[in-house]
Amino acid sequence: MQLIDGKATAAQIKAEIAEEVKQIVEAGGKRPHLAAILVGHDGGSETYVRNKVLACEACGFKSTLLRFEDTISEEELLNEVEKLNRDEDVDGFIVQLPLPRHISEQKVIEAIDYRKDVDGFHPINVGRMAIGLPCYISATPKGILELLRRYHIETSGRKCVILGRSNIVGKPMAQLMMQKQYGDATVTVCHSRSRDLKKECREADIIIAAIGQPDFVTADMVKDGATVIDVGTTRVPDATKKSGFRLNGDVKFSEVAPKCAYITPVPGGVGPMTICMLMKNTLSAGKKEFYQ
Repeated sequence: MQLIDGKATAAQIKAEIAEEVKQIVEAGGKRPHLAAILVGHDGGSETYVRNKVLACEACGFKSTLLRFEDTISEEELLNEVEKLNRDEDVDGFIVQLPLPRHISEQKVIEAIDYRKDVDGFHPINVGRMAIGLPCYISATPKGILELLRRYHIETSGRKCVILGRSNIVGKPMAQLMMQKQYGDATVTVCHSRSRDLKKECREADIIIAAIGQPDFVTADMVKDGATVIDVGTTRVPDATKKSGFRLNGDVKFSEVAPKCAYITPVPGGVGPMTICMLMKNTLSAGKKEFYQ
């Protein structure tokens, strides 16, 4: 069993990005600039955004954080998005989700200029991804692809089961794993209504678990020699931790790991790669790699 170390891989990629940014700036080019909008004081969102700002520093990017109280109106927020769309110095930006209930997340996502949508959530980027055109691919699926590639895990022609059908992980992951230039795999998507879910998993060479239920994947669902990618991060109460909780994956690691050829831990697997891929998308935005 080999552990897939997302933390080490992410650190390596950030160093590669920093080196490229150094060369761009030395050649007289523009330093990539990522902006983030944070609304309210959600603990999880605060942590994510702080980590994104730190990652920008590590990559040599310029970063701007715009903070607003959760009393901001939808119209005011859309105006802020429009300002960033028009700001020529900002290459890419994100609006940290979730947003307060009175604001339509979909409306905000669609208001972002797709050429600056480094989260890859805009329908134009989602659509381009689905038909295999160059675009910003959302960070978690992109990070998983990168881990599979860097660990030389064979995906072509393999059976891949994806647990979960969310717009952020499950659906894009399925699209990418079936596409020739990415996964080239035979893909099955399972969810809460799937029959014979255990049987489907037992036949899989690769399981990507993004169902949001702690310890959902157990040893009897995994065949020997499978690769298991755990996207789950549920906060579970833990009195031994200073924070009072620990992050728990969708996979019952202790019993599943011995059966695997490769497995990602939680934390330290997919998580660090997600922010790292946002950095990769920002670099692409700075270089105008996908859109002029």
